[in-house]
Amino acid sequence: MSTEQRVTADAAPSTDIRIVDDNGSWCWFQDERSLADPETGTVVIGAVASAGGMDGEERGGDVELIVAREDGSSSRVVLHAGLESDDHDDPALWRRADGRWLAVYSRHKTDELTRWRISDTEDPAGEWGEEQAYSWTLLFGATEPAPPHTPGRGVTYQNVHPLDGRLYCFVRAVNDDPCYLVSDDDGSTWEFGGRLLTRPKIGYVNGYARYASGTQHGTDDRIDLIITEHHPRDHATSIWHGYLAGGSLHRADGTVVSALGRGIEDVTPRAEDLTPLFTSGSTWGGSVMTHAWTTDLRRAADGRLVALFTARADDALGTDTARHAWDAPAHEVPAIDHRLFRAELAPGAGAWKVHEIAVAGPQLMPHEEDYTGLGAIDPDDLDALWASLETDPRDGRTLGVHEIFHGRTADGGATIAWTPVTEGSAGDNLRPVAIPGDPGRAAVTWFRGTMRRSQDLDTEVVLLSSPRTPGR
Repeated sequence: MSTEQRVTADAAPSTDIRIVDDNGSWCWFQDERSLADPETGTVVIGAVASAGGMDGEERGGDVELIVAREDGSSSRVVLHAGLESDDHDDPALWRRADGRWLAVYSRHKTDELTRWRISDTEDPAGEWGEEQAYSWTLLFGATEPAPPHTPGRGVTYQNVHPLDGRLYCFVRAVNDDPCYLVSDDDGSTWEFGGRLLTRPKIGYVNGYARYASGTQHGTDDRIDLIITEHHPRDHATSIWHGYLAGGSLHRADGTVVSALGRGIEDVTPRAEDLTPLFTSGSTWGGSVMTHAWTTDLRRAADGRLVALFTARADDALGTDTARHAWDAPAHEVPAIDHRLFRAELAPGAGAWKVHEIAVAGPQLMPHEEDYTGLGAIDPDDLDALWASLETDPRDGRTLGVHEIFHGRTADGGATIAWTPVTEGSAGDNLRPVAIPGDPGRAAVTWFRGTMRRSQDLDTEVVLLSSPRTPGR
């Protein structure tokens, strides 16, 4: 935006934070997880109810939509009852050209179905059509072949973005690689589109990708992605960037890496064939940073890109963090010093500018060494962000719980002006999502309470929404 056009959202500790659901959470590798409708003042939030939360005996594993209205009321739509008590099953949302809503979701590597439903009307709180599903085993016949072309142990994560008049749904699928489905009828039906990247697996899975398109600006000419090589507990991961446009995958400088539509037998590029955004082993502020993990990615109307990610500082564990039972950890992993980074790519530039912006804190739980509170970029104001932090970024004080902070930069991330949004919380405030769709309002949702693991949470979903103010 130009200086004259920009509107900003000033954040401060607020009594306007409202509970919109008493049992819900999400992972951070699906998008859009939430959407706003400016015409009705409605916010739609995707969530999964946990067996460890309120009414968990009845609601555990329900894939839900929370419909929060401007008048303060909210309601809940159950897309699939009892699918799986796992925050990875969170739906990705899309607003169709006819005004109806599309929700796409899957289990967490426990079957090979991408599921979707479409609302009957423009009202997301109304009736929804029957669930449909795409079976990834259709690529291979009734019996899975041997690796490397097996779908593995299932599919995970759905990300819905438009490109050149088609709808793409990016899924972690074949060989746990980023693959995609395509739709030519705005999500009514889907078919296999191709494999985006591949590599031999190390440890649990392959790369963790975040995607960004120009959806909120009405463009569909390009989809950007940032991705790691593997899971950071299994590999000293770096982060790489590329984009899809004109039928090809490109590096940041426009160099073509490969054509899209790669079949399962075709040679497919690796993450390392893209542009390096952040290199594991690089030094920042006197500390060596390794084991990076992608957090968020947004694109502005002028083509500017902003990314958030985390990394370990001066890590002593490496990949020697022997996995143990999630429900009964056999040992405690020492606290890991994670840092939060912001990266920016100017329109037409070939190299990212990266800045460390906050201490992200130790891991949230013993068995997930790289889970932190995370952060979210404001989709309509890329100079602003929200972050969940256990260390106050203003003075370095340890807070004891994760609080939400609002940050703003005027120099590309070199400095951040931080304002607390929550203070003195009884439990953690985690995984903020900055909600796109209504440029006149700044809306952010997160969940708060106790997270024991991805399959066991006692958390409620809250929403903070305020008009943007002209300025700057």
